[in-house]
Amino acid sequence: MAAKSNMKMTMTPEAFRNWRKRMGLKQKDAADLLGLKKRVIQYYEKGSRDGKKVEIPKTVRLACHALSNGIEDYDGAEAVMMAALTATTGPEPAQEIQSDTGHSQE
Repeated sequence: MAAKSNMKMTMTPEAFRNWRKRMGLKQKDAADLLGLKKRVIQYYEKGSRDGKKVEIPKTVRLACHALSNGIEDYDGAEAVMMAALTATTGPEPAQEIQSDTGHSQE
């Protein structure tokens, strides 16, 4: 098992929007795949809600990564793959996730 890192990872609103567009998803489609409401997708892409900063949770960042790699669901033992989506979009580039210092993680 990998050692726990003290570096906090973040996904910027721009990186989230770029992920959605690379996947060819409308906000509603992204919301459905991530199990969220469309309005939450809009908050993530704006980076704020009612003037307060909105951080994209680790669970959502990991789900974006999984979807980018063709994994639609996971039952604890086996991943349910989305072959057609993977064939057309490919994996998500690593530089879209940044540390809280603003430096790209590759």
